[in-house]
Amino acid sequence: MARSSGSTGPTLAVVAREAGVSVPTASKVVNGREDVAPDTRRRVTEVLDRLGYVRRPRFEASKPPALIDLVVHSLDTAWSGAVLHGVERAAHDAGLDVVVSAGLTRTRGGRPERGWLDKLCARGSAGVLFNLAELTPTQYAWLDEHRIPFVMIDPVLDPPPGVPSVGAANWQGGVSAAEHLIGLGHRRIAVIGGYRRKLCSSARVAGYRSAMAAAGLRVPPDYVRYGDFDETVSHQRMRELLELPEPPTAVFTCSDQMALGVYRALAERGLRVPDDISVVGFDDLPQARWVTPALTTVRQPLSEMAATALRSLLRLMAGEVPEGARTELSTRLVVRSSTAPPPVLSS
Repeated sequence: MARSSGSTGPTLAVVAREAGVSVPTASKVVNGREDVAPDTRRRVTEVLDRLGYVRRPRFEASKPPALIDLVVHSLDTAWSGAVLHGVERAAHDAGLDVVVSAGLTRTRGGRPERGWLDKLCARGSAGVLFNLAELTPTQYAWLDEHRIPFVMIDPVLDPPPGVPSVGAANWQGGVSAAEHLIGLGHRRIAVIGGYRRKLCSSARVAGYRSAMAAAGLRVPPDYVRYGDFDETVSHQRMRELLELPEPPTAVFTCSDQMALGVYRALAERGLRVPDDISVVGFDDLPQARWVTPALTTVRQPLSEMAATALRSLLRLMAGEVPEGARTELSTRLVVRSSTAPPPVLSS
């Protein structure tokens, strides 16, 4: 069990600093690993005893803890459904139960409210998966203080050094989307990103820019817009693109949900997909197949990302030190009916 939320004590980082070793080395000593020099082990052990470090019980693969937490951004999206499916399947295989929460409790004065964290400690959760979460430094420190292992699934921002995360190869996905449109003959290609500061969105836009530059194509400033991963906002951004003196013949939208807003804006202007304008999405959610015409999109393996994150969490719970902080799974372009060569008069 983690210590109560009112307790204080040294973190593993403090122990490592006092002993003059790295955090992974201190973790090896805490978890009884044998690949530590005797003098180093003795020095770290002395610091552990002197500072009163409370060791978290080690997770045994043969006797897994019963419970982990999954914190998702929301529960009413196809994205969340895919993540839940991946976590549930992997948790079932590991003999774990999962408590699902929608969003983090808001903070007051930079300090997390006690409700969610107290519940986490009270029910004895052995670890946490955060999906699309943006934690504050205080929240990171709180989790570290309570010895609660956690893994980020597609974090909003770059997590602190050493924090494990799992995501998709977003940059390469942006490259493949743009290259597909370039290969069809498009030269006037716009992009509608998600949130400007979100890690995955900026990587997708950067991939698009890289492919355009490699093809020797200029990207006018007006061709790069942001739709906040929202269908209504992207609908407005597409209307703005259509008002340009030289509108694009193709649009790469950085999510399938935003592509629906693009479809609506085009229909309102009497334009057809892909006869007048080609559209590429990102995610490959179910609506990408259901919409007419079916959406060409970049598939990111959401369920596989979630399952990979859970397996990483299990290793952390067993006391293993992660080999690398970031794990990226491959994306893949899925070509359907929403892309075609540009109209002859617009080429």
